[in-house]
Amino acid sequence: MYRFLLSRQWVILTLLALALIPTMVELGFWQLHRHERRVALNQVIADSLAAKPVPAESLTAPGAKVDGDHLYRRVTAKGDFDASDEVVVRRRTNADEEVGYHVLTPFVLDDGKVLLVNRGWIPADGPSQTAFPKVPAPPGGELTITGRLMQDQTTEDSGIKNLQGLPDRQIMLINSELEADRLGKQVLGGYVDLTDPEPGGDTPEPIPSPEHDSIGPHLAYAWQWWLFAAGVPVGWVVLVRREVRERAEKAEREADAEGAEDAEPAAV
Repeated sequence: MYRFLLSRQWVILTLLALALIPTMVELGFWQLHRHERRVALNQVIADSLAAKPVPAESLTAPGAKVDGDHLYRRVTAKGDFDASDEVVVRRRTNADEEVGYHVLTPFVLDDGKVLLVNRGWIPADGPSQTAFPKVPAPPGGELTITGRLMQDQTTEDSGIKNLQGLPDRQIMLINSELEADRLGKQVLGGYVDLTDPEPGGDTPEPIPSPEHDSIGPHLAYAWQWWLFAAGVPVGWVVLVRREVRERAEKAEREADAEGAEDAEPAAV
């Protein structure tokens, strides 16, 4: 009755089902791990934002990589802004998805080291985006700033290509190593999104606090993949039973047809 399972069509279908099951199970665990990473990151962000500010140099140093546990940690620094070496970061959006720039200003500490400060978003001056835009001046004189500590941006993590040959004083990525080469100074690893002091006017627009309440759909996707994996053998059994039923019905019809032929009287 089940010899049809040895046919080429059913062998291929069975092998495909056997391959799909572990694949879907693995995809489910992949989504589960993404969910766990998102939950862990949310907790890191919440803890960092709730913690009291600490000096930036207690968490980073020239050439250092910002630890993931310190991401978004509020830090302070004392010094003054150096607007002469200020650059803008291309192709950045604000909360309304408008394309413009982030303003990156070196903040020279009392010991001469430099902390990179993202002062916020400004709109692009025109469609060409070749000339250096109008940037509101940073606060002058010595002051103490507060910001959220961020990791260096890389092409691998962000997907943003570090294009060459850009207009003067424009960059694609905020990266302390690249800025250290450009400035010829000791630059602390990572950078900070400025939160205090706030800008005097409408721009630069401060970088909004990171979202850390949503866990995303990854857990739901994980259960979907596992349900799909469970459905594969169920579907295979359903198809086999249907094939058996259809073959049995066909055999019964053929037997009835043969019986009817045998029952007909012979011609005289």
